[in-house]
Amino acid sequence: MVIRSDDPRRAELESAGWTVVATSWGARLRVTPELLGRLGQVVAGAGQSGARIRELTVSHADAVLTLDAATASDYPGGAATLHEPLDAAGTRDLFTRGRVFGAEHDGVLVAVTATEEVGALVETAFTAVDPAHRGQGLATAVKAASVLAHAADGADLFGTGGASVNTASLAMNRAVGYEITETWHTYRPPGRSPG
Repeated sequence: MVIRSDDPRRAELESAGWTVVATSWGARLRVTPELLGRLGQVVAGAGQSGARIRELTVSHADAVLTLDAATASDYPGGAATLHEPLDAAGTRDLFTRGRVFGAEHDGVLVAVTATEEVGALVETAFTAVDPAHRGQGLATAVKAASVLAHAADGADLFGTGGASVNTASLAMNRAVGYEITETWHTYRPPGRSPG
């Protein structure tokens, strides 16, 4: 069972022996001119370090699929933060349902983020970085590029989320400008073993 951390049912569940097995968070970003200026600098900085940051097209579907497969085991999993590995059809769907932004290094896709408009909200589907290219700010850069592109088309509210155990993801999203708006707890009933 997944419920918000401020749900009054938490005390009842915990007194009945339910245990928290995972915690996740949701965050929002509201566009301001200052934010857009800062995100432009983030993208430009990544470009100066040799990465090519840009919006991808369906012609990049195979590269996105390859990167997703290389990072599939990195997701913490759990009911609230599950990322099903992509297949060929699912990868193409990313481009028809939303937009995809990537970072290439020497012509190889090494970071990606996929977004989808849900009403007035631009929601992040997932963000992934090749293990050999982590710690270089590429996740921040591709996510910044996605905000800039959607904002140029009039979007001003963005949403994302993740598992609390993924501290790098949380730090990256805060660097882009997201602010935590809620946390969620995944509970396991008494007597059930993990997994």
